[in-house]
Amino acid sequence: MSADIDTLLPYETGGDIRRRIAGSLAGFALRGGSLLAFAALLVFFSVAAPFFFTLGNIGNVLGQSAILGVLAIGLTIVIIGGGANVVKGGIDLSLAANLGLSAAVYATIISAGYGDAVAVAGALATGALIGAINAAAVVVFGIVPLLATLAVMNVVAGLELVLTQNTVVSASSDLLSFLSAYGPFDIPVLAYVLTGFTAIAAAIVQFTPLGLRLYAVGAFPEAARAAGLPVKRIVAGSYIASGLCGGLAGILSVSYLSGSTTGAGEMLLPVVVTALLSVVFSRRLVPTIGGTLLSTLLVGFLTNGFQLLNISSTLVSGIQGVLILLVVAATSLQRGKGAV
Repeated sequence: MSADIDTLLPYETGGDIRRRIAGSLAGFALRGGSLLAFAALLVFFSVAAPFFFTLGNIGNVLGQSAILGVLAIGLTIVIIGGGANVVKGGIDLSLAANLGLSAAVYATIISAGYGDAVAVAGALATGALIGAINAAAVVVFGIVPLLATLAVMNVVAGLELVLTQNTVVSASSDLLSFLSAYGPFDIPVLAYVLTGFTAIAAAIVQFTPLGLRLYAVGAFPEAARAAGLPVKRIVAGSYIASGLCGGLAGILSVSYLSGSTTGAGEMLLPVVVTALLSVVFSRRLVPTIGGTLLSTLLVGFLTNGFQLLNISSTLVSGIQGVLILLVVAATSLQRGKGAV
């Protein structure tokens, strides 16, 4: 059989054809299987928990997922610009710590008697500064992103402890009250923030020349450089954008918790899972902003369903770890075997 294939396609061996077919099947199974799994999850929880598939619960899941979604969108931008290679590609492990420090800065400024405008500026500036440090470490000093952002994560986490003395800094303001309230259809305002922010990020990343350049730099850096694209500036910009997402998530966190948080580091795994899962919701198995929203909802509905069924939420972390392994393995197979 392989001899016949080699005769028909002299430039590819039978083994190459079989690997290509295997890669294509893996890609199809990854895309189709993920959607089927998502649908099956919704059906199961809808039957097992009567209040699961109601407008109010869906709105609550969106609101509870807003912080995770904003952070995951920031990480998705970095992955797009730096490439999807888990070891050498784009990654930002400092996002959860960024959230913690930005929230602490916001809460501290509010508790010191300053207004929302100053506090928002402080939180966003903190996030952007962390992103700029990551950018400098990766682009200027050439440190592998995995190691660079891991180091920054530890520094930022230490700064948060110094600022808050490992305590929760309470905060209340008009903006925080608005963000923690409910909007039209009795849906949390944070749900509208997530959908609005996702729409803006998707419009920029998916439908503008800047977004196309970001994809080009991440997928084909040498070709992008040869075409005259400012590769280093674009990669640096992706880390700064990610840092701003961390700052925004910090503000949302303060509104959700009415103060700073000492457990932001626990969000690192969910953020990585959500960003990596975004590829399975795209037609070409590449990270997208829309895919990140879907994966955010998947993680959110999974957690919410466990809560409604009184199942230990600690199982969610184990499931998230398994999802990372499955996505990385399947996408590596699909890309490594030369599938189109």
